Amino acid sequence: MTRSTATHAHAIVLGASMAGLLTARVLSEHFSQVTLIERDPVADRPEARKGQPQTRHLHGLLASGLEIMTRYFPDLMEALEAGGAIVGDFGENMRWCTYGGYRQRFTLGSKAVLMSRPFLEYLVRTRTLAQGNIALLDNCAVRRLLTTTDRTRIVGVEVEQRTQDSAVTVLNADLIVDCTGRGSRTPQWLAELGYTAPVESEVKVNVGYATQIFRRTPSDDYARDWVLITPEAPRETRFGAMFPIEGDRWIVSMGGWAGDHAPTDPAGFLEYARTMPTPDIYNMMRQAEALTDVYPHKFNSSLRRHYEKLTRFPAGYLVLGDAISSFNPTYGQGMTSAAMQAAALDELLMQRHGNLTDIAPAFFKRAAKIIDTPWQLAVGEDFRFPQTTGPKPAGIDLLNRYVAAVHRATLVDPEVGRAFAKVMNLMAPPPSLMTPGMMVRVWRANRQLHRMPQPIPGNIAAAAD
Repeated sequence: MTRSTATHAHAIVLGASMAGLLTARVLSEHFSQVTLIERDPVADRPEARKGQPQTRHLHGLLASGLEIMTRYFPDLMEALEAGGAIVGDFGENMRWCTYGGYRQRFTLGSKAVLMSRPFLEYLVRTRTLAQGNIALLDNCAVRRLLTTTDRTRIVGVEVEQRTQDSAVTVLNADLIVDCTGRGSRTPQWLAELGYTAPVESEVKVNVGYATQIFRRTPSDDYARDWVLITPEAPRETRFGAMFPIEGDRWIVSMGGWAGDHAPTDPAGFLEYARTMPTPDIYNMMRQAEALTDVYPHKFNSSLRRHYEKLTRFPAGYLVLGDAISSFNPTYGQGMTSAAMQAAALDELLMQRHGNLTDIAPAFFKRAAKIIDTPWQLAVGEDFRFPQTTGPKPAGIDLLNRYVAAVHRATLVDPEVGRAFAKVMNLMAPPPSLMTPGMMVRVWRANRQLHRMPQPIPGNIAAAAD
């Protein structure tokens, strides 16, 4: 992608994680200079920084997110593969156990990549900073926003170096974008400036999981497969995942909803794997060499801030990524949602020829439309568990009964599996699963399942040693 449409002097992006990096890359086409401000020190290597507690855990990059990233970084796929990441079709290397069996494999027609989050972020960061007009200011905290005297426009930030001398600097900009994640201080800053903070939607799920990394033998028959075990809610609450990643390693994350969390001692973690409905993960763990300790992570609730509903918002300022909406991470939507929002900002700036007047309402409206689908998917799945609390969408119980039938249908019908995967990867809207033709396939597949012995032949039983 080569464009040069810079119409403004300077943009600032708060936060140099994935959302911030992608936003900086987008803004580099519309501003002469872009400055990334990151609270943590950033090393020139793949790393999980202190302010990113979740980066050491298993991550999924959905197909639509990968497509956007490769649009802005054309050599990213080659760099991932050269670094040892596993690249292939999403459905061809799938071993996904759910609802008493394995989903049938299929060809999605879109590439997927399996890698660690620090490795992906490192490759994106090096390519972002290779742009001649993007600079990184790390180990630096934002103290406050700077405004015009009437407080109608944000014109800069006051930052403090997190070093011994604690030097304070003022940076001015035409546009500032908050990509600092779930802990964003924007609601507090808005209130301090006399604005109304956005209304929030919070769905409490009490999810907790733990992660450990193991040595992987590339010559093994299953060494390029990705394994996912998801529960038949509400009867089951536990999930597990085992992905091959760069460095000839397996990354294993296991946990559960409603407080059914994985233990963090190696013996307890192995025993937790043994309780899964299929032995795929357990068989690998008990034979492979563990390379790390077991790291825990807890996620109490999905949180959405409705900036699109505000009637008054300061000019020269935007919010993007997890700072708008933080999803239950077990669905792997965060990076893709951020990428889609950054791409939407790029499109908006191009359509407006760089005009920043009243850009916030226009952007927040587009961002809300992007967020609607992953939020609906995540919240809908979470409300399968009676312990989940928060604003419950109307009709979700009825819809979930049909989606459960879809899950079961994927065990015998790869076409249903392909359609489900497109929705999950944000490549197709959820209503695509409810066309008359698809509903007939789901009904026929469920009838077929009722006539089959349990467990389903060739599925769970075939995975055991």
